[in-house]
Amino acid sequence: MPREAVAETHLTVGGVEIPKLGLGTWQLTGAECAEGVRDALELGYRHIDTARVYENEAEVGRGMADAGVPRDDFFLTTKLAQDRLRADEVREQIEGSLDALATDHVDLLLIHWHNPEVPLEETLGAMTALRDEGMTRHIGVSNFGTDLLRQALELAPVIADQVKYHPYKGQRALLELAAERDVMVTAYSPFARGDVLDDPVLAEIADSHGRTPAQVVLRWLLDQPRVSAIPKASSHDRRASNLDVFGFELTGEQRARITGLAR
Repeated sequence: MPREAVAETHLTVGGVEIPKLGLGTWQLTGAECAEGVRDALELGYRHIDTARVYENEAEVGRGMADAGVPRDDFFLTTKLAQDRLRADEVREQIEGSLDALATDHVDLLLIHWHNPEVPLEETLGAMTALRDEGMTRHIGVSNFGTDLLRQALELAPVIADQVKYHPYKGQRALLELAAERDVMVTAYSPFARGDVLDDPVLAEIADSHGRTPAQVVLRWLLDQPRVSAIPKASSHDRRASNLDVFGFELTGEQRARITGLAR
């Protein structure tokens, strides 16, 4: 599918405007997590991602409070643990999340992983009820392939699917379904845990722009319609570098070369 460069910092799905670039907090814990979230918000990030199983929601909440950015000025996502997806457990989980995050709502609540032992209809029904009550503004899924996502879309107003997506792992079928159904694809592990950063193609493209391979990867992802990215960054310099990806543009040939790296 086409990869047209876009300079906008936000995308829109289902009439919802969402910042394209966010801070992922997986494996960030304790004071490092709180400081990272505070720093990110002060740098200008307006999209923060966490999850129940990360066991860091309280630290994320502390970082949010320390930054002092009005709650409605940034987009906050959390995810439901896979082993507690019954309707009553879904409610208990979001109540725990909101308490830990010290907020009255999240912007996006996701099923972290599908649990085949719990009917998808039950989980999504409970999540839709929470949305109607204002505890979350939107609902979505994570780690859902195209077949599961199609099922979910028939059951509830799902606006997002968060998946592993980077130059070595293509998501063509999912991107096509996202375009068809107006769904956001959020890329986690966009650097393949660092594996792609030594790639000679990315290095060459980065050199031509005076940028880093990480910035090139993020630019490539954010150039794609309905795609957001949530790289984890454990230092101020890395967070600042990741955010600084809107001041250059990849050529069509460069985007095609990066897309061609999929294995």
